[in-house]
Amino acid sequence: MGNAGLIVFMYVGIGLLIMGFSVLLFMVKFELGPVSNLSPGRRWLMTLVLGSGMVAFSIKLFILATLVKFPDLTIKWSIAEQKGPLVVDWEQLNKDAPGIRLPGIQQAYVWRTLPDRAPFPAWNPTTPEKVALGKRLFHDKALSIDRTLSCSSCHDVLNGAGEDHRSGSLGVGGQVGGRNAPTVWNSGFQSVLFWDGRAASLEDQAIGPPLNPVEMGMPSAEAVEQRIRDNPSYREPFARAFGADQPITIKQITAAIAAYERTLITTDTPYDRFVRGDEEALSKAQLRGMALFQSVGCILCHAGPNFSAASVFDPPQEPRRLFPVFDSPKYMTRYNLLKDTGSNPSGSKQAAWRVPSLRNVALTAPYLHNGSVDNLSEVVRIMATVQRGKRISNDVNDNKTIVWSGQDKTLARIESAPLSDRDVNDLVEFLKSLSSDSLLARSKSGAL
Repeated sequence: MGNAGLIVFMYVGIGLLIMGFSVLLFMVKFELGPVSNLSPGRRWLMTLVLGSGMVAFSIKLFILATLVKFPDLTIKWSIAEQKGPLVVDWEQLNKDAPGIRLPGIQQAYVWRTLPDRAPFPAWNPTTPEKVALGKRLFHDKALSIDRTLSCSSCHDVLNGAGEDHRSGSLGVGGQVGGRNAPTVWNSGFQSVLFWDGRAASLEDQAIGPPLNPVEMGMPSAEAVEQRIRDNPSYREPFARAFGADQPITIKQITAAIAAYERTLITTDTPYDRFVRGDEEALSKAQLRGMALFQSVGCILCHAGPNFSAASVFDPPQEPRRLFPVFDSPKYMTRYNLLKDTGSNPSGSKQAAWRVPSLRNVALTAPYLHNGSVDNLSEVVRIMATVQRGKRISNDVNDNKTIVWSGQDKTLARIESAPLSDRDVNDLVEFLKSLSSDSLLARSKSGAL
């Protein structure tokens, strides 16, 4: 009902009220009052009692008239009380209370920088002595059966970006692994490790490669312990790190390696400088890419300061994701995306993987769990297509996708703005802003 209809309703109601009260007053004054021998004052009281319904209706008409005549003071005020300000100065609001969520207003995504220190389990605090020992163990080839490989062979942190630039890492005896080695930089912030997320901590992860027959090939944890015990130069470092009365065990070996890995942190990126307040740290293309990274939905998986849902930051998220989500024969066949199903059972029609961190991603090609893609722009296209269901097109009118369900026999049209080549380039430029300045300098000098 519009305002005009409400006004007519009020006028009719007021007329009926006047007529009703007039009839009631006449009846009380000339019939009911005299018969009951009531005084004039009690006759008025009887009129109010008998007309209580009309009094209530009068109050309702008054409220309705107020709502119609003075909406700014009633309806809009009420909405503001329930949902917060209708107009929000977000810049000032973020200064006063970053990340605040107002009732009825969607919370903005809060971009964060990476801390300078990684958390550690209570039983394995990070100490200088442990870190020094862990660094030595990390680079010691004695941890492999034929003394040819160390942890750093696949995760080069001295001259590289924490990986080996191979599709599958090289193991003992010339064997090649089936998965791409993830970077170890910033791994201290990950909640689970390995591509399939099977390790719950860096300590659990550290024992995996030495005992893997394809990687370092040691026959048992006891064999790893004996290798280290047989080297007298390790006795003093272990005593300083864990105490002179403690025997050298696999738990201590992995604890020291994990302590060292937790110091491998890169916060020297243009992105981090931008979020800390340097508004000139990102180019215009990188800013556009940053906005797209949020609006396209990349943040749904690559969230938080480590750009991974598999991180230790709040709010905690599911560390694994199905991949690919949307069918794309073009990419699924070309890059064998379903040959390995990750944490899903072997033979599954769907794969699931731990969400990798995107920090230093521009320096860690090749990409994906199988290292099948060596171009960052191509990876952006793949992820936009098979994870976000986006179309890659330079035609702004190409925003409709027809989806047929053979099982349900239904047809649906999905409308979504396509990503242009410029959008893809902008996303790539933003991802480059996550590269460490020091690692990038090595890359330009030829060390990477």
